Formats: sequence, structure tokens, C-alpha cells
Amino acid sequence: MISRRAAVARVASVACAALALSVAAPATASASPGPVKVGDVQKAMEALVQTGHVVGAIGEVYVDGKRVGKGSAGSRLIDGKGGPIPSTARYRIGSQTKGMTATVALQLVKEGKLSLDDKLSAVLPEVAEKDLVERADEITVRNLIQLTSGIPDFIGADVDPLDPTVNYRPADLLAASRKKPRPVEIGTFNYANTNYILLGMIIEELAGRSLAAEFNRRLFAPLGMRDTYLPMKASVGIKGPHGHGYAPDETGKLRDVDRLNATTLLGAGGVISTAHDMSAFQRAFRRDRLLPESLRKVITDPAPGQPPLPSGGPCAGNPEFAPGGGGSAPGFTAATYTSSDGRLQFAVSVTVAMDDAERMTTPQRITNALKSVFCPAT
Repeated sequence: MISRRAAVARVASVACAALALSVAAPATASASPGPVKVGDVQKAMEALVQTGHVVGAIGEVYVDGKRVGKGSAGSRLIDGKGGPIPSTARYRIGSQTKGMTATVALQLVKEGKLSLDDKLSAVLPEVAEKDLVERADEITVRNLIQLTSGIPDFIGADVDPLDPTVNYRPADLLAASRKKPRPVEIGTFNYANTNYILLGMIIEELAGRSLAAEFNRRLFAPLGMRDTYLPMKASVGIKGPHGHGYAPDETGKLRDVDRLNATTLLGAGGVISTAHDMSAFQRAFRRDRLLPESLRKVITDPAPGQPPLPSGGPCAGNPEFAPGGGGSAPGFTAATYTSSDGRLQFAVSVTVAMDDAERMTTPQRITNALKSVFCPAT
């Protein structure tokens, strides 16, 4: 098993990967309402695998809700074992989960059950009473959503995301976070998964049901995301045939890291989904079926202090891809690119056998795959 120090260091790099996957485009551009030219998705996946140390890659393209391309390359297990991965297979979406958690929280805002200006100590009194979060009486719901609370990340503390035998409670994650020094002041952007553990707790408190049940009720069932779920127990993994990822342990030997601890992920990165279902979510989100535009922008607009995204996008705005994101952890990177009007989606899951430094190159590899499928003259 990978050592705890190595484990937490590797999982901690999820933030950088998620941000690196963002794709920006000019705010004034718009996707054409006419036919969309789509390249060979299968060749794009094959090219991804050929870039080296990629175990398997699957991807699907949707236009106006219809799948128009799919591809699968590599294998389920390392060294060509296990057979191919179905393009319809489930995979971890990583920090793309945060968009779902924020959406549900903002639906509660729309319903008047929560306010963006509510203080954390008011909606979750126990975190202040038990001193689980410093300055809980100053941090707002908006700060949590926009990652401007200044709360330290619990990852890298007394939590092992690669040990699926321990069921951590959210309070355990907060206690681990509390032991670390505040990295920034309230109001300054700082990527920390702890914010979304707290948002999940708020949702459960107001809904009177588990975060998984509320996701099902508000998102998965209404959008027909039948193959998507949020594990709430440590040992629950990915159902059905799927790709396995690998990471080196402290001796440099590659280890299967397929079973992450679900109780360290939750609303920050725990959802397991498919290309079809992620496309359905992004399509509905971008078309304001889940939130009014004013609340959607709480998620999509850059937070104070957040580095601006580069303009133009991989296709120079033709077609236009909205700022988006992905997720990553030892063994995998996943992304869902979508056009700003919700017409186009390109959902990709890549399982890898890499150290952290090389894994940080996968966002650019996925961007290259996107360009081969969508960008003219590429």
C-alpha cells in the first residue's frame, strides 16, 4: 500500500489539475446554431493512450443531447490486461462534483432556505461550538462556494484518502483541517476541499437527508443520470467494468489505486458517473435548467483573487467552449468540456500509471484530444 505521506501528497494535487483543465473562450462569442462538425473520437482516444503511461482513455461527444461520437483505447488494467473499457463505463469525476454540490446549495438559496450571506456558525452551529472551523462566525456560504473562506484543506493532515478501510465522519475531516494554519485571509481565493465538505453538511442539515439522497432527488433523477451515484461509505467503489489507475509507492513500484476512500471525497469529489450523465448535467446547467443565470454565475464567474482564465479556448472560439473544469487524483484525470450555450459536450476519462509530476501533463493531453475532435484544421 502507498505510504500515508505519499498518499496525501498525491491527492492534494487535485486542485491544480482541476484548475488546469479549465478552458476559456471570448465572452461575446456564441456557438453556431447550425450543424457541428465533429472529428474522429476513437482516433483522439488512441492518440491519448499513445502519449505514454496512459492505461486507458474513454470519451463521448454529445450535440444537443445526442451522442455523435465515442471512443475507447487502452485497457481496463495495466499492461493491456482486462480488455477494453466501454465508452459507457462509469468513472470518478473528481472535483467536477463540486459543481453539483454548489448547484444544490444554490437551489436552496433560490428556495429561500439559505442565503449566500448566511454565516457558517449560524447554519452549522456545531462547527463553532466544537471549534472545528476557525472564524466560523465570519465565513459565509458564498465564501464556501467560491473557495474564499481561507479554511485549510484537510488533505495532507491526519486523513488517508487511499485507505478504504476507515469510515471518516465529516467532523473528522474538519478536525484534521483545524490542525493546519490558515493559508489566506477570508475573501481570498484558495482551493481547499474542506469548503465543499461543509457545503455538503449544510445541504444535509437543511434537507434532512443524506447528500447522496439529495443529489438523487434534485439532479440525478430529474436529469436521467441513471448511472451516477455518490458513495457515502469508505469501501464503496466504481460499479461495473471500468478503468483502473496506478501510482508509484515510496519505492517507485506502481500500485493499483482504484479504491479511494469515499468518505474523504463526498461533496468535494466523490461522484461516480458516465460520459452520458456528465453531458446531461452540463447541458442542463449551462441552459439554466438547474439555476437562474444570476445564481449560476456565483459558480462560473471568477472569485475574488482567483487567477483569470486565458481567453480564446483551444478552438479560438470556433466552436466556443465555456470555462469548465475537471478532476484528478492518483490514477485518473477526468474532464467534461461544454459549450457556453450547452449544445456541445466532450466528456473524457483517462486512467494513468504516472507519478504526480507526469500526471499534471494529462490536462494538456486531453485538451489536444479536444482540439483534434472539434477545432477546424487541427
